[in-house]
Amino acid sequence: MPGSGALRLPSRTLVIAAAAVPLALAVLADDVRVRRQLHTARRDPLTGLPVRDILIDRIDRLAHTRRELLHVLVADVDGLKAVNDNFGHAAGDVLIATTGRRLSAWAAAHGGLAARLGGDEFGIALLLPRAAAVRESVALREVLAQPVHHDGQPLRDIEGQILRPAVSIGIARASALPDVAGASRLLRGADTAMYQVKTGQQPLGYVATRQDAYAPAVHGRRAGRPGTHLPAV
Repeated sequence: MPGSGALRLPSRTLVIAAAAVPLALAVLADDVRVRRQLHTARRDPLTGLPVRDILIDRIDRLAHTRRELLHVLVADVDGLKAVNDNFGHAAGDVLIATTGRRLSAWAAAHGGLAARLGGDEFGIALLLPRAAAVRESVALREVLAQPVHHDGQPLRDIEGQILRPAVSIGIARASALPDVAGASRLLRGADTAMYQVKTGQQPLGYVATRQDAYAPAVHGRRAGRPGTHLPAV
């Protein structure tokens, strides 16, 4: 005849297991909450796009596995200051957010990733045949030039004409740079190429050269960018 202690063992086990369930659920809920917080922290709050670090990770991975097809684009929204000055910062935020959504959709349709680099500047990493890069950057500019709506109405310029955002785009091709060139160097090249397009030194579709990718930097940033005149911290 089993002892009474042995008879009570299954019920004790059930009690312990039942008590452990809420604890396990709490731990699971906490883990999900932490993961969500980390995910949110790695997203730009205005556009919902990934931040620079995510893009750099993607570029570095592709640079090691698909270098012959890897292209990095930097896009800069022209005239954001004028929109802010004439229509308010809420309109400027709408312009940035809309540009971000369009870039994200375009990049995803091409199997790529778009991120907000800061301010009015965005970066994209994607795989393209060499001959397609210039054509695709021209097509992207047309996508981004569509009217932007704010409060149910299209944004207009100071002359009352519907605003069609102008976006300067620079391209860096990984295969055109040394094999040791990683994400930071590719972004530098694309940023320098974008600036040359923006200032009219090069036409849309300009692809960064090695010289562009290794252009001197001020505090780690392309010379001419806002803030580069400030002393290093």
